[in-house]
Amino acid sequence: MEFYIELLLTVHLIDQQKLPEAISCAEFAIHRSIECGQKRSAEPIVAKVYFYFARAHELSGTLASIRSQLHSRLRTTTLRKDHEGAAVLINLLLRSYLEQSLYEQAHRLVSKCSFPDQASNGQWARYLYYLGRIQATQLEYSEAQTHLVQALRKAPQHGAVGFKQTVNKLLIVVELLLGDIPDRALFRQPQLRATLLPYFQLTQAVKTGNLARFGEVVENFGAKFQAENTWSLIIRLRHNVIKTGIRMINLSYSRISLVDVAQKLQLDSAEEAEYIVAKAIRDGVIEAVIDHERGFVKSREIADLYGTLEPMRQFHQRIKFCLDIYNQSVKAMRFPPKSYNKDLETAEVRKRRTCALVARLSGHGGGWS
Repeated sequence: MEFYIELLLTVHLIDQQKLPEAISCAEFAIHRSIECGQKRSAEPIVAKVYFYFARAHELSGTLASIRSQLHSRLRTTTLRKDHEGAAVLINLLLRSYLEQSLYEQAHRLVSKCSFPDQASNGQWARYLYYLGRIQATQLEYSEAQTHLVQALRKAPQHGAVGFKQTVNKLLIVVELLLGDIPDRALFRQPQLRATLLPYFQLTQAVKTGNLARFGEVVENFGAKFQAENTWSLIIRLRHNVIKTGIRMINLSYSRISLVDVAQKLQLDSAEEAEYIVAKAIRDGVIEAVIDHERGFVKSREIADLYGTLEPMRQFHQRIKFCLDIYNQSVKAMRFPPKSYNKDLETAEVRKRRTCALVARLSGHGGGWS
């Protein structure tokens, strides 16, 4: 009861912008839980106290100063098998690292710690989002996309609008880096339409391969992208825009000079266009041949797509997605502890039933002979 009252007081002080008092109140509750011990029933409340303790420090700009304290509490909660407390502390540490762009330290924490399966869906959603951010920064776009989709699935169906907006922004950029185009229906959702408008314009620029339009979007919304921690990923999209432009040129022209390619892609010289086209050919983006002497690109005849391995890759990706959904659904199912044997008979009841059966059979033994 005392922990709950101290939690309410901490939340009230944060709402009143009395951050030093909120930090002192949360610290008192944490120290009392350490000295006096805490019951299993109080673990979810103490986990909330950890969260608001870190939140008050974050609003004060001193979140990095409590990192060692959070690590110490994480060791204790892990040894006590306090799953909710450990999940909250891991997310707070990841948030602390990512706030200062310490992606390498965050990656080490993820690799060393095992996130508890018994954690709530809210903590799982946060963890998967942080994991997606780390992997996107480390160029692991496929894994980042998987974890961001799972984060959206773990989030509440009604509510948590801000969290869904943040995850969708990062997911859109990751899908563009993978060469995919997000579904247009995503940008039409009422709760996402306004906040995703810059990303919709960015998607249009990447889809059409318009480098000039891409530059305009980056220039107009650069401050917004930086505030939303997607700027470093969006800068990488320039290569995807160029690849899309080269692919469209390859489909439109059977033969085109490198000078015209440079003009259409708004590159500085024909030599730069030759380098980019050669890289696109090597990466399998287009099927073409460069004539260096005459200075033109000649497209090859497009082979039958169904004669390649691409259909198998697509089917594999979809089957893996369905299996992941099934596995996550099974893990998310909750069962009361030790409820599997409540309908089973005990050894004593089984012995009495067996004795009664033997007695009945013995009583009818004369009639059978």
